Amino acid sequence: MSKKRYLHTLTQILEHFDDDKDVVKAIAVLHEKIVSKDDWEEDMANTPGDMEVPAQIAGKEGYFAVFSDGACRGNPGPGSWGAVGQDSKGEIIFESSGVDVPSTNNRMEMEGALQAMNSVLFYAQEKGESIEKLFLFSDSKYVVEGMKTWRHGWKKRGWKKSDNKPPENVELWQQLDQVSTKFKDIQYEWVKGHAGHPQNERCDQLANEALDDAGF
Repeated sequence: MSKKRYLHTLTQILEHFDDDKDVVKAIAVLHEKIVSKDDWEEDMANTPGDMEVPAQIAGKEGYFAVFSDGACRGNPGPGSWGAVGQDSKGEIIFESSGVDVPSTNNRMEMEGALQAMNSVLFYAQEKGESIEKLFLFSDSKYVVEGMKTWRHGWKKRGWKKSDNKPPENVELWQQLDQVSTKFKDIQYEWVKGHAGHPQNERCDQLANEALDDAGF
């Protein structure tokens, strides 16, 4: 297993035990030892060629899929997102990532979805293509349910929840809502994270590489 995959595994563990001082201390020791070790095998993570076109868009002209994921080392802590776009022929049309410090898991999941939608819009504009339908795949139920259901009630109440308080991360919800209106038809699909879904795994890899490259 490669160094990046070991570090990624430590990150996943930390996400679930970030309030356990013993685990945090142990992870810090392992992280230092992994970083200092030199003889690692080559990283064999997913490449764009491994990504089959989703059945929802396969062979359908004007149909596109975007995939997004977020990562956070600590919650809150240094955060990042990764995004991938694919057309109906299976071609990868973009890959992107970014870092935000400090952030949270939910904010990075939202930012990944936002950047994915903006990127496919930019691609279509540059190529002069029409997006007839977009599928957004995310392993965040927070993002998927928020876009499918919750935001509509919040908008009707002036971006307020039923208790008359604004939803958490309201400014990102508003940006997601705004960009979603630029598509003729958009559907939100949840996928299970860390379960071998190639595009989702690639987004996760992009997000974690962005944090590694930023020194986190």
